[in-house]
Amino acid sequence: MRAATIRDGEVLVADHPDPEPGAGEVLVRVRAAGLNGADQLQKRGAYPAPAGAPADIPGLELAGEVVRCGPAAERFTAGDRVMAIVGGGGQGELCTVHERQLMPVPEGVAWTHAGGIPEVFTTAHDALFTQAALAMGERVLISGAAGGVGTAAVQLASAAGARVTASVRNADLREQVLALGAHAALDPQATPDAGPYDVLLELVGASNLDANLPALATGGRVVVIGVGGGGFKSELNLLVLMGKRARIGASTLRARPLEEKAATARAMERHVLPLFERGTLQVPVAATYALDDVAQAYERFAAGAKLGKVILEL
Repeated sequence: MRAATIRDGEVLVADHPDPEPGAGEVLVRVRAAGLNGADQLQKRGAYPAPAGAPADIPGLELAGEVVRCGPAAERFTAGDRVMAIVGGGGQGELCTVHERQLMPVPEGVAWTHAGGIPEVFTTAHDALFTQAALAMGERVLISGAAGGVGTAAVQLASAAGARVTASVRNADLREQVLALGAHAALDPQATPDAGPYDVLLELVGASNLDANLPALATGGRVVVIGVGGGGFKSELNLLVLMGKRARIGASTLRARPLEEKAATARAMERHVLPLFERGTLQVPVAATYALDDVAQAYERFAAGAKLGKVILEL
């Protein structure tokens, strides 16, 4: 098979042996695969693939058709439309995925959009509702709201009845973020004055967190799930956290064990995929590229100033 391949800090297309599904696994012919910040970090050597995932083939999410099932894999059959988060290898023509990580592609969702659902919507749903316990009527600040996870989080929080403030640096994108359900789309420098917030969903990094922490409401929660644009290190004022009786947490999905990844997939099937079937949610796509143009796809992702996902179409 052909696949995006990381070599010496660059991404190119190379041939690889076809993967074979093991026990409980499914072989998927990939039709679309989204790019994510973790792929950029892996390209730079800063985020190696977890054990069991291809070390040189990036890609954390995919959508495609079942080719065949390995031993004891019984949930899906050949030809089924599926999508999933994977530890790596999603940006190749074929990929093996444990059946418990797979989800059915919602009815009416095209391949291009399906390839951009698993990572960002699972990440946003897990952070907002499992970790931060966001409730109807609460106020949430979503930083980096024009990116893939940000646009997913805006839509999910709005659908759940929360009041959403979106932090969007690019003024040209704010109207589009408002159209996704945000009640306000502000420059990052203006967000502290627009609080208080019950939940801070931090997707940018330390600089945003330091500025917005004083705007946290009493009993507020902070969840850090991205550091791509604002630094890795922060000096937190612990007195502020104590005075607000606040909680702070952080997470990634990639390195979680199978049991936890399966739990996020089942939560997606119960709470998120029905919203796609009803047309409540969408996947904003900033650009699409063929596999042969994968280097340009990575350049477009790194350039920023986009709304939504960059998708490889295979």
